[in-house]
Amino acid sequence: MTEPDFNPASLDAFLRETYPELTGKLVIDRTVGGMSNPTYFISYDDWSVVLRKQPNGVLSRSAHNIDREFAVMSALYGSDVPVPKPLLFHTEPAVVGTPFYLMERLRGRVFSTYELPGLAPIERRACYDSMCAAMAAMHNFAWQAAGLADYGRPGNYFERQLSRWSQLWDQFRTADNPYIDELIAWLRDRVPSSDSATLCHGDFRVPNLMFHATEPRVIGVLDWELSTLGHPLADVAFNLQAWRMLPEENGGIRGLDWPALGIPTEEEYLRSYYRLRGPSERLSTFHMAFAMFRAAVGSASIAARGTAIGGKLSIAYARRGVEAIGASGAVQV
Repeated sequence: MTEPDFNPASLDAFLRETYPELTGKLVIDRTVGGMSNPTYFISYDDWSVVLRKQPNGVLSRSAHNIDREFAVMSALYGSDVPVPKPLLFHTEPAVVGTPFYLMERLRGRVFSTYELPGLAPIERRACYDSMCAAMAAMHNFAWQAAGLADYGRPGNYFERQLSRWSQLWDQFRTADNPYIDELIAWLRDRVPSSDSATLCHGDFRVPNLMFHATEPRVIGVLDWELSTLGHPLADVAFNLQAWRMLPEENGGIRGLDWPALGIPTEEEYLRSYYRLRGPSERLSTFHMAFAMFRAAVGSASIAARGTAIGGKLSIAYARRGVEAIGASGAVQV
């Protein structure tokens, strides 16, 4: 078991004072996965929650804002967007070394790939339907009425994001990935003039969803670290990347027998989203290319930290982005 990056005795004292009903010994288990905000299961005899904290050390100004995660889940809890119940936010670093929050511990299934291994085709199709419904509900969420009017910046989302991720590419550039420069040049000439704004997750994909333990439905949308007010089709395109990626390319489903597995085609999935979302803009080649570009730069940042898989994924995403812009016509249904 990985040791926590804080003093367990300090957390134990804080929790017993905050929740006097706790009995038994404190048990701390670090969760697995690539989450940049350390996340732990915290348990006593009959009580178990999730603790999510900032990493120790000096942080960049715009990263690891767990107060935003807590705020958006608090706004969403009880809505059509399933999220764990937020329980407590603590700003002082004395307890675990950084600010942290506690949330309900959901019990269910988390799949690492879009293949959803172990499910029958009818169950797999229902899980895809539930994922699509959760995304549409998030984009239909009344964020202004929920107090999230200052959760993002107004104006053209893609202009800002293209500038930001281009700057990040300059920071994490590798000599063996020329595809990203090609994508940047293509995207800059085609930024759509749209001011659409909804609540966006920023990383809406299968590994960030928890499904019911036995039923084919989403019970929790997790990891809101990248959430903001943005363009909904950025989320949609990011969610659809798996259809364009091979299984060895970060667990994609390209090349699999979708009908036999119960997986909808990209077009079928989009039709379901449009039906649930209501009147809205349609996905285009720009949105898919942008999603691949952003994922390529994000993977390059992982490679810059010394992780070899990041470089391979950066090239794979960028190639798929170039492939998208090489296709004729927009991806519309």
